[in-house]
Amino acid sequence: MSQTRRDFLKALGQAGTLLAGAAAGAPAAQAADDPLAGRPLVRYPEKTDLILLTSRPPQLETPMKYFDRAITPNDAFFVRYHIFPVPTTVDLSTWRLRVHGLVDRPLDLSMDDLKTKFPATRVVAANQCSGNSRGRFSPRVLGGQWGDGAMGNAEWVGARMRDILALAGVRTGAVQVTFDGLDKPAFPTVPDFVKSLDLARIVDDPDVIVAYQMNGQPLPMLNGFPARLVVPGWYATYWVKNLSEVEVIDRAFEKFWMKPGYRIPDTPCGCVEPGTAPTRTVPINRMPVRSFIAVPGPATRVKAGQAATIKGIAFDGGYGISEVQLSTDDGATWRRVQLGQDLGRYSFREWSATWIPPAAGDHRLMVRAFNAIGESQGTTPLWNPAGYLRNVIERVTVQAI
Repeated sequence: MSQTRRDFLKALGQAGTLLAGAAAGAPAAQAADDPLAGRPLVRYPEKTDLILLTSRPPQLETPMKYFDRAITPNDAFFVRYHIFPVPTTVDLSTWRLRVHGLVDRPLDLSMDDLKTKFPATRVVAANQCSGNSRGRFSPRVLGGQWGDGAMGNAEWVGARMRDILALAGVRTGAVQVTFDGLDKPAFPTVPDFVKSLDLARIVDDPDVIVAYQMNGQPLPMLNGFPARLVVPGWYATYWVKNLSEVEVIDRAFEKFWMKPGYRIPDTPCGCVEPGTAPTRTVPINRMPVRSFIAVPGPATRVKAGQAATIKGIAFDGGYGISEVQLSTDDGATWRRVQLGQDLGRYSFREWSATWIPPAAGDHRLMVRAFNAIGESQGTTPLWNPAGYLRNVIERVTVQAI
């Protein structure tokens, strides 16, 4: 890593200074009803200016301007930790990925082992926080009040998790695999962030990998250096960062971050009537269809009678985006837009369109996407008390002059 522990800690300690400067002169959003209104931009090690949600632990949101393209730059990729302190440096000469539990051969894999003992696997996949857009829920819900930028898309390269388990030799009776990282709570009353996957989920999917490369570079520290779990199509809660320990177990893992944490109503839509509580819950997993307008941004001024470019991205939980439609008249009519290159079924799909504002005044732009099995977005947002699974048609209002 180019950042030393001292440099990293110094930068973390300067967050308050950055906060004060940004709050005074560079708020992240302007609209009074926007969940990002008044939030400052801050800069952490290996990162560009991101929107500050919290500093302990770091929760940093990507500005929407970066979603006019399929691949999210590493320095603009969002950051979401659950516990503090977070790891600030890793010595690769001593770091090991420990694999143990119900296995014939416990492993202590170095970075060199990951790169030489297993075939390198590449997958382009969207990584989205379960609570992305939670700040838009109505009635409001508890939890981090994210806008829409708790997401990113990257090319990940690493070793298949099933190949690692095959080398270890999974024993009869194994049911799930747990994943733990280097981030450890400062107090024993705070639960460690440990997640689990069914063994079958790993064995059946060659794209579940332990990634050590992100967009052709080592992972940024705040995005999981030296290695993180990648679970394409599923929410980021399973993508354990700074991975250090893998354990094969003979039961369903139900500690805090699996139960009661990260649960959704056990209903077909994962939703309940707004303001009510579900009778039963299940762990969150696959992402629904989403699409966003990145350019122009809210309240942007465009010229009436002159062509304006509209751009954004769409994605889903692994079926792949087949069509994106745009409305420039508040949903009265819709038209197909131009899709960008298909980088894979788990990836963001770029889209673009040209629009000529017919007259001066406010115009509401709307976007909706369809995946390969016909799933799309509704006009009314679904609701659950955790603020998960948002996939409503998104809107941006611009002003023609």
